[in-house]
Amino acid sequence: MIRNSFRRGVMPLAAAAMVASMTACGSQISETSANAPSTGGSCVDTSGESVKIGFLNSLSGTMAISETTVHDSLTLAAEQINADGGVLGKQLEVVTEDGASEPTVFAERAGKLIQQDCVAAVFGGWTSSSRKAMLPVFESNDALLFYPVQYEGLESSDNIFYTGATTNQQIIPALDYLAEQGTKTIFLVGSDYVFPRTANKIIHAYAEAHGMEVVGEEYTPLGSTEFSTIVNKVRDSGADAVFNTLNGDSNVAFFRQYNSVGLTAETMPVVSVSIAEEEVPGIGVENVEGQLTAWDYYQTVDTPANQEFVAAFKERFGADRVTSDPMEAAYTSLHLWKAMVEKAGSFDVAAVQEAADGVSFDAPEGTVTVNGENNHITKTPRIGRITSDGLIETVWEAPEAVEPDPFLESYDWAEGLGG
Repeated sequence: MIRNSFRRGVMPLAAAAMVASMTACGSQISETSANAPSTGGSCVDTSGESVKIGFLNSLSGTMAISETTVHDSLTLAAEQINADGGVLGKQLEVVTEDGASEPTVFAERAGKLIQQDCVAAVFGGWTSSSRKAMLPVFESNDALLFYPVQYEGLESSDNIFYTGATTNQQIIPALDYLAEQGTKTIFLVGSDYVFPRTANKIIHAYAEAHGMEVVGEEYTPLGSTEFSTIVNKVRDSGADAVFNTLNGDSNVAFFRQYNSVGLTAETMPVVSVSIAEEEVPGIGVENVEGQLTAWDYYQTVDTPANQEFVAAFKERFGADRVTSDPMEAAYTSLHLWKAMVEKAGSFDVAAVQEAADGVSFDAPEGTVTVNGENNHITKTPRIGRITSDGLIETVWEAPEAVEPDPFLESYDWAEGLGG
């Protein structure tokens, strides 16, 4: 695929600071196309005491099980920033839109937030399909998207900041862990869209270079709930482990049917890259206890910043609520944007982009730093095991934060994957 080049000489997009009011999630899109070229410049208003930002998450549809929690963590970050004086002295006014688990809706709502609501930056998206649908909207309007979810890599854009893990910060560490455990054969199960298919292409290349064999590969439409045929194929394959790139509520049906044919974490472990603490109760702890996950953050991470984050989140949203990697990455993204704006001394897009390199934040997962060459951040990979209380304990973590390598340029076996 073609790498998006960085354009530092971009049109200004003024902007500023934090949560005061929310517009209706279902507000109507105007006749202006979300993909239309910019009308000539930013309409962001920074003349008053507040500035608008946009939250764009699936609050309905198959991805709502995951994305509503991201919206909550963004809300917490905005409220904290406002309580601390805002950004460059301006309060943040949040405009919320529902992506409804549909890439086309994400693109339309992104266009509305930029062109009609005149937000300074947008925070959200989950599936790679939603991100890729939004990318031309942000590039054509010269606006900023902060994308908080792990993804398949092989992309960079000067209009997107990627605060979730890229491939070398999640998928490759998970494969390294499996290899260290003696795994020789793996079965790939995923939702049928960009992320799983690209991730599995990378997994095939890794396996070939490391003496692993992929003994099966199955996809199902996003939102599918029928897995009887797939789990029987998995069982019959005799694989040492399963690599799971299913997203959304499909995981509920998959693991329930996985257990129903006698497969467990002991007989055939599953490594999942899209199941976090928030999804476990919906799946049922009894169906996933002992199974593995690959992320960069868990609620159980023992850092002072995380203890404060978890306590604040529970105080705001309820003692029974849990935190997860995408929630933490979203929370971190808003704080990073604040730091970029304040380093730049401006809400102008070009100024923010120029200031981004080297900006750090003491995040709940550990200190993260922006790489201005590819707009990703450093992350600390962690492999976790789901426990009986529904939380995830770390069973392995990288000794230090890992620099982002979205195009896998440092891996000889990955040559050609980005083409």
